[in-house]
Amino acid sequence: MTREQFRRMALGFPGSCEQSHMGHPDFRVRGKIFATLDYPEPGWAMVKLLPDQQSYFVEREPASFLPASGNWGRKGSTNVRLKAASAQRVQPALEAAWKNVAAKALVEKQPDAS
Repeated sequence: MTREQFRRMALGFPGSCEQSHMGHPDFRVRGKIFATLDYPEPGWAMVKLLPDQQSYFVEREPASFLPASGNWGRKGSTNVRLKAASAQRVQPALEAAWKNVAAKALVEKQPDAS
């Protein structure tokens, strides 16, 4: 998966926009970050999952997903190794991250990808 593919997918959710935080492009809904590019370094991304969601993705695709370091990782922030990831694997993780911060009214409008 490329940075641009990740970016397009993240911006495809209702109400999402791209901004910047700590020098990295990030993706927000309702002003809250749900994903980031180039974190912890170029070639990586991050999706803001809940701990149980993180476990699900890490267990099924350990080459693509791994917990972020420190407390952020323990709280569910999950790094995505873009080179190893596929759109088919990343889409549900991005959707889960978006739903975690989106308003209920936006989530109800989003067709279920599962």
